[in-house]
Amino acid sequence: MKRIFLTAFALFLTAGFSIAEPDMKSIFNGKDLSGWEAPEGNDEAGWYKVVDGELRIQSGPKKKGSILWSEKKFKNFVVQFDFKFGEGVVDTGMHVRNKDQIQIGISGSLKRDMTGSPYIPGKGYPVEAEGVKELLKLKDWNTMKVQAIGKEYTVWLNGKKVMTYESDSAIEEGPIGFQLHGNRDMSVTYRNIKLAELP
Repeated sequence: MKRIFLTAFALFLTAGFSIAEPDMKSIFNGKDLSGWEAPEGNDEAGWYKVVDGELRIQSGPKKKGSILWSEKKFKNFVVQFDFKFGEGVVDTGMHVRNKDQIQIGISGSLKRDMTGSPYIPGKGYPVEAEGVKELLKLKDWNTMKVQAIGKEYTVWLNGKKVMTYESDSAIEEGPIGFQLHGNRDMSVTYRNIKLAELP
């Protein structure tokens, strides 16, 4: 009886002091680009468009590189989204507050997949995400979670942590952005883009 009581008490303490999951809120409405700053000429060029509730990023030989920025700026946060590779050799990524980027797809400089790795201007890829080859689905949806707290970036791919990096070039506050490389046939689709601000 005493053992049962102690076990129950331990479970109560564990439940009472468990860390709450952050309150993730959608930052993409699945209807249009409200809340995002599309580059000039996007309507005609169709770089970024909403199709069937998803964000479609489409490049081409005559399209220039650009970034779809969130209108809101963030300090500490965690963002989660699904992505799926489309046509061509996909080289894209998510920008964290500024020019620091979490790569998605093939690195143009290294010519190999660097999904989940940080690309830091002036430093290239200072670390490489681990275990991505076994986790990444090339023809299906993947889920990526990116946490930015101060200078530290942490990335999860399909539920597994693959990278942690502390960036000297990180800034305190800024928007997030989804990148488009120009001058090539490639596409990538995003959905379920959610974000929680952290203390």
